[in-house]
Amino acid sequence: MTSLDQDLALIRQAAFDAGQMALDYREAGLKVWSKENASPVTDADLAVDAFLKERLLSARPDYGWLSEETADSTDRLSKKRIFVVDPIDGTSAFMRNKPWWCTPIAVVEDGEPVAAAIYAPMLGEMFEATLGGGARLQGRPITASDTSQLEEAELLADARLMEAREWDEPWPPMNFSKRNALAYRMALVAAGAFDAAIAISPKWDWDVCAGSLIAQEAGALVSDHTGQKWRFNRHDPRQTSMICAAPALHPLIIRRTAPIPLTF
Repeated sequence: MTSLDQDLALIRQAAFDAGQMALDYREAGLKVWSKENASPVTDADLAVDAFLKERLLSARPDYGWLSEETADSTDRLSKKRIFVVDPIDGTSAFMRNKPWWCTPIAVVEDGEPVAAAIYAPMLGEMFEATLGGGARLQGRPITASDTSQLEEAELLADARLMEAREWDEPWPPMNFSKRNALAYRMALVAAGAFDAAIAISPKWDWDVCAGSLIAQEAGALVSDHTGQKWRFNRHDPRQTSMICAAPALHPLIIRRTAPIPLTF
């Protein structure tokens, strides 16, 4: 079994190269169509996915594979370690030449992410972490915010949905912002640029796996909306919901979101 630092070096370089490849595809002109679920996909998504699968599995042939753009196989369930990949997280932003997209890659061992890299090419930002090794942006340590009150907290969440829902316990005034890519939202919480990211709907593992490790290694808390910790590389590669928050804010958010009945 290779070391976590070796795996991190592999996925960090792969994420960087994948980001540059995506930029080249967009400059050449994208081909765009819709998936069965009506979400957009481009020729860049598929090309980057194929590139990453070849690069990573050639280096680690004994690892499993889970990616948004590859048909899932139960073979991954028998693997000690697997790669969890989204070739382009935030495809809508990517298509519109907005910067809020990234390439997140994680290595999962026994259901837990142990190495992760998230690269945002248009911003030149590389987030990374290993289990127990801390989280970094551009090689420098990052830490989640020390905000302890929800009032005026900086949140990455859909303000309309938050305000439209009837809550058992009301929320204080907060500041809402948007970023397309879920992985990037979690990385921003890890870096202390925002206090929390909230998504009260199911999320695929490839969207949140890398971000969960980076956020937790930076001191943030990550769970579903009831406070339950995530497990990865399960038969159904989805999480019920996402709460990623500064440690003091997490319980304040869970107290309000936990009563919501939510299933896949």
